[in-house]
Amino acid sequence: MTKMSKSFALLACLFLLAFTRLEAARMDTLTVRSIAMNKDVKAAVALPAAYDGKTTLPVLYLLHGFSDTFRAWLTLPPEKGLVGRLADQYGVIIVMPDGGYGSWYLDSPLDKTSQYETFVARELVAHVDGKYKTIARREGRLITGLSMGGHGALYLAARHPDLYAAAGSIAGAVDLSNRGWFNQPIREWFLKLLGDPVQYPERYREHSVLYLTDRFKTGNVKLIIDCGTKDFLFESNKALHAKLLEQGIPHDYTERPGQHNWAYFSNSLDYHLVFFRKVLAEGQASK
Repeated sequence: MTKMSKSFALLACLFLLAFTRLEAARMDTLTVRSIAMNKDVKAAVALPAAYDGKTTLPVLYLLHGFSDTFRAWLTLPPEKGLVGRLADQYGVIIVMPDGGYGSWYLDSPLDKTSQYETFVARELVAHVDGKYKTIARREGRLITGLSMGGHGALYLAARHPDLYAAAGSIAGAVDLSNRGWFNQPIREWFLKLLGDPVQYPERYREHSVLYLTDRFKTGNVKLIIDCGTKDFLFESNKALHAKLLEQGIPHDYTERPGQHNWAYFSNSLDYHLVFFRKVLAEGQASK
């Protein structure tokens, strides 16, 4: 290679690097005041390269699992930069709120500092729509998550169908009334949130997605659910799928080899974005 061709190749590489950086998603960190919980709550936001502050974009709320934080989806997937790549690829704002160590994204009747249903569904949505150029209606709003966050996404969509066009669950803990999968830390958190499951079994059913499926009949929320066949939550996901089929509720359901780990979670998120893109496209076509 001549000296001139080497110089040209170097300039081309520098140009490509600069272009890639210009096109990369931008990460924000929000601090949102929760009136319901009387505290500040963090959220990470991935703004795609397509975000120019003028054109409205759809928003995906992406929920983390038990014991994690709002930074989980940014730091724990095997593919570093996963969320930024997907934000750019699909032109969607991705909001990752802190759901507490073990809130399960519900409003606890016992702990007033754990009102994460109200925070995510009302306070955070209002804050995000006020701060960014979003499609501030259900047709442009999506929600999904993993494990505790998978439960949270379906739970919030069932209880607030006016907010979300589509909802997903990745290896979600969709049946809180089934105590077979509780380990000791999870058991302790549920005691704080909902009380003794033996004494108050109805509370656990009332806050379980598996017992809220009727709400999807009239809510018109598009659903995507998947779980690995080696996951300890696999049977409860199969039960949810069977119940949705029995009730004639449309949904996408996938079971494939995989365990309850980040390799599976990360792989699934790609499929959820494909599904959500179709939902958004259908919403635009129906206008």
